[in-house]
Amino acid sequence: MGLAPRLAAAGETVTVFAAASLKTALDAAARAWSGTTGNRARIAYAASSALARQIEHGAPADVYLSANTRWMDYLAAKGLIAPASRGDLFGNRLVLVAPKASPVALPLSAATGLAGSELADALGGGRLAVANTLAVPAGLYAKQALTALGLWRQVQPHLAEAQHVRAALALVARGEAPLGIVYATDARAEPSVRIVATFPAESHEPIVYPAALVQPADKPEAAAFLAFLGSDSGARYFIDQGFVRLLR
Repeated sequence: MGLAPRLAAAGETVTVFAAASLKTALDAAARAWSGTTGNRARIAYAASSALARQIEHGAPADVYLSANTRWMDYLAAKGLIAPASRGDLFGNRLVLVAPKASPVALPLSAATGLAGSELADALGGGRLAVANTLAVPAGLYAKQALTALGLWRQVQPHLAEAQHVRAALALVARGEAPLGIVYATDARAEPSVRIVATFPAESHEPIVYPAALVQPADKPEAAAFLAFLGSDSGARYFIDQGFVRLLR
């Protein structure tokens, strides 16, 4: 990933569009970067799909961080990112969560699977909180995992689909949904939930967070911020939150 920045001036603002699941770690990294450079990262969090559409329609972003390769590829195909700046920064895991006090226990195994009725029983008439399964990365991964484990058809009528993964997490944290599917890092960031089970890695596509500069990619501060995220100094904030570092 060609992230070597030109000289950047202090006191500048970089506009970052980032997947909602990155918020806890990226906020911490942005504060650290601002403290050492005097520049500011202004970050908009939402579903990767929504952010990509906004960039497509001219939203003024300098940096884009997606929760899957699909939406980065979408922008790349339209010539809206700088190809040399693109790199896969982090990985994640997909987990099933419940409110902290919930006693539910549900093993998930690619070998043994889980009866759809067991998951439906655990919901107790409630809903399974997920991100939108048609477009949002966390929802796409959730659908893949549920399908691979033979659970999709039984569970689909019981879904509560949210705009992004942090919204799905909030439904569980508030007790409005008895179970939810989120990233492991989301569960770590929310003390009101606990991880019930981790989905087998082979049940869904690898969870990858690519990042790139948005065209015209002419702001040296944006390149500097992206370089910081890929550095040892920046990556540690994500590792502390449970992300897996991919770029070295």
